[in-house]
Amino acid sequence: MPRFAQERAAADPTGFALVDDGRELTWSEVNDALNRCANKLLDAARSGDLGAAHRIAVFAENSAETALAHLGGLLAGASSVPVNFHLTASEAAYILSDSQSRVLFVGPETAERGVAAAHEAGVDVVIGWGCGDIEGVIEWDAWLASGRTTHPPDDVVPRPNLLYTSGTTGLPKGTELPPTMFAGGNNMVEHLDALAQGGFSGFGTHLVVGPMYHTGPLSGMRLLCAGVPSVILSKFDAEATLAAIDKYQTETSVMVPTHFVRLLALPDDVKAKYDVSSMKLLAHTGAKCPVDVKAEMIKWFGPVFNDAYGATEVGTVCSIASLEWLDHQGSVGRSVDPFTAMILDDDFEELPANTEGPLYFRDATGRGIVYPNDPDKTAASNPQPGLFTLGEIGYIDPDGYVYITDRFSDMVVSGGVNIYPAEAEQLLIEHPDVADVGCFGVPHTDMGEQLVGLVIPADPARPPTADDLSQWLSERLSRFKCPREYHVVDDLLRSTMGKINKRKLRDAWLAGDIHELAAIPKL
Repeated sequence: MPRFAQERAAADPTGFALVDDGRELTWSEVNDALNRCANKLLDAARSGDLGAAHRIAVFAENSAETALAHLGGLLAGASSVPVNFHLTASEAAYILSDSQSRVLFVGPETAERGVAAAHEAGVDVVIGWGCGDIEGVIEWDAWLASGRTTHPPDDVVPRPNLLYTSGTTGLPKGTELPPTMFAGGNNMVEHLDALAQGGFSGFGTHLVVGPMYHTGPLSGMRLLCAGVPSVILSKFDAEATLAAIDKYQTETSVMVPTHFVRLLALPDDVKAKYDVSSMKLLAHTGAKCPVDVKAEMIKWFGPVFNDAYGATEVGTVCSIASLEWLDHQGSVGRSVDPFTAMILDDDFEELPANTEGPLYFRDATGRGIVYPNDPDKTAASNPQPGLFTLGEIGYIDPDGYVYITDRFSDMVVSGGVNIYPAEAEQLLIEHPDVADVGCFGVPHTDMGEQLVGLVIPADPARPPTADDLSQWLSERLSRFKCPREYHVVDDLLRSTMGKINKRKLRDAWLAGDIHELAAIPKL
């Protein structure tokens, strides 16, 4: 193993297997790299250097090496932990410690933060590519060169990724890739056979455009282990995406609605330069796609889209294909096995069709949402065994099609990224010029939503500036979690119990019912 690569190399000795912005790797080169990486990690596991959890972490931007580190870990029976490459050293250190990762892979953009995070978390082994002479980093090529090229044993047991989602109380929560997203199997032969049966595996070259710390791009990247060639973009760029589709004749990809908005915004003459007819299946996830955006994409690319509505914790819970969507525009589809969608009242009694209310799902397996290191949050996320919600409001029509109308949780989805305002709020309240703060999402044409911060100043005569707040927060929190604009107000509509209803606050702000004391220039 990985014999799939050996077989592909024999059948297509000069064809590409893995492409990133810098180079193309053949199946022979991929075979060699994966064997070496897997064997190095197997040796570490046998010596006890991967700990009881057998976890490695990958803290790097998209590249061929990022994919090889994850897949080498998979073939070695290690659980890989994708770490958001935007995180600060302290934020990354928390994930390393909480996940019990014992080896960290880094790229040139994250090397210094990675070394600092590893030191803070007590991780002794940091392996990196393109990192120069940064102290504390073992050079990737040299590390690989010392690995054996023989196939790892077939009886290796596959372990799912551990992914981290933003926490409602400020700290991210780890959740294993759910059974609906992980091929499973008792050994690596069974795992790779199951992987080859997946929906994307029956198509040609896969295009990765999103960051591989997200579930969709991460799952797409694993198609390489099913013998599917992969093209990986380091960052999403609308024209570069079209160019990659045209050049490599890619057939599948996973995107979020923000990608569609940016593709559609390209000038017509730029769109006309590239042939996208090779695309056969394009899944979109991360947030509900605006009706006009999806309609335009279907008109351009054809009926190749599949809405995969769900979450990292459970995978896809609803699905709808393009032709079906055209008859039910705005729907995220019908629930898929093992899930059943339902609208419930406060007593968890099911409401009639076309009645708006909190959207819940029943998991027939009884699993629901699981956070391995947080039993309290696991219990809170499942009000009944196997019953969970993704925090949204909607209705279900008589034919079982689900429509999302609002959100009752505080979560903000910006560009397909989940953001919990509590993380920013807990740090902003510590600013000496802030007496109180409330953050929430508002509609944004490009990103879907963006985070806004309302601030009550400690001294109304001397409110903090946007630069003050931005600098304070960016030193303590990743930029993507920070508000994009701030406003000084005199009321956050706290209840008599001192709580903020974010939905009520957002609606009041958008209606102009919150008095703004001073305008803070947008960032």
